[in-house]
Amino acid sequence: MAYLRWIFRLLMVLIVSHSLCVMFYYTPDTLSSREAMTDTLRLLRCAKLRHKFSIITSAKGLNMQSVTQELNDFLNCPFKPNTTERELNRMRLQFCCNATGSIFLTKRNTAVNQIIPYETSIRDKYTMNPAIHSMLPEDVPWSGRRLGRCAVVGSGGILKNSSCGREIDSADFVIRFNLAYINDSDVGLKTDLVTINPSQIQREYNNMEKNPDPFVERVSVYGNASLAIPAFAYTFCTGLSIKALRVLHPVRPQQPVVFFSPEYLRTLDRFWKRRGLKEVRLSSGFALISTALELCESVHVYGFWPFDSDLLDNPLPYHYYDELKPHPFMHSMPEEFVRLLQLHSQGVLTLHLQPCSLDEP
Repeated sequence: MAYLRWIFRLLMVLIVSHSLCVMFYYTPDTLSSREAMTDTLRLLRCAKLRHKFSIITSAKGLNMQSVTQELNDFLNCPFKPNTTERELNRMRLQFCCNATGSIFLTKRNTAVNQIIPYETSIRDKYTMNPAIHSMLPEDVPWSGRRLGRCAVVGSGGILKNSSCGREIDSADFVIRFNLAYINDSDVGLKTDLVTINPSQIQREYNNMEKNPDPFVERVSVYGNASLAIPAFAYTFCTGLSIKALRVLHPVRPQQPVVFFSPEYLRTLDRFWKRRGLKEVRLSSGFALISTALELCESVHVYGFWPFDSDLLDNPLPYHYYDELKPHPFMHSMPEEFVRLLQLHSQGVLTLHLQPCSLDEP
């Protein structure tokens, strides 16, 4: 009996030892298989979301609660740049609109006494006079060169507490809008081009000819950035824009004041309307994203989120720097956002809607 008990114990020891060996031998492969399965499911989920957002055509009827959850998931997927699609978009925009040579009125593309039809009404016309012509830039500021990595910085409240300043400032070329306030933490300080809305001049600086200091101080924070004004969008814009040009040209000659070509904006508007974007007029933000798609190697878009809560359903102001509301009839910001989401999903541009990492520029 003692002998049998000894044999039984020996067998048990061998069985347990073999089991442990099997367990330790297979555990890494088992974990690896599980990780591989998880990665595969994640990639499939990303591919499904990428397809869904690439074919979305309208903001109407969107269930924002479900969309924001899916969008949050999608933005955590690896971005897949598509060089072919990016170049196709560049070629289409160059063929139709040619921002390289015609986005602004310059001495090169505009003659003295030339008749300029307005962007929104070709019945109204302006005759370029010698005094204004003499203050136009010789050529488009970036003529003859391809811009590198461009950051187009909207004014959406989603940029508040985003910590994106360092990342934005690392871009080669930075575009901002409507004299938006800048800071080093959330939106950065670097500026190469900033727009001015003529209604801002009318509202805040209408007395600039008698007291130019507040306006000069406001634009000086952007260094030598070009100041772009839609002087020929509507007839009321022209006098206000020329007033700004006359005030700034003598005191800040290193900071060009440029007027958008109404023909360029009109052509760009037709380009997007043919692609289903229905609105009275393109926003300056969407127009200059289109410009960047033509001129830049890569386009990174920040602050374009036209909704009143973020991806985690936290309330947001419309702008990161004030509480003003959008014009209710002029622009269709949600529809423009859908087009940006499409372009991101197609790998044409990078849409940033989440806080930025503090570890990466």
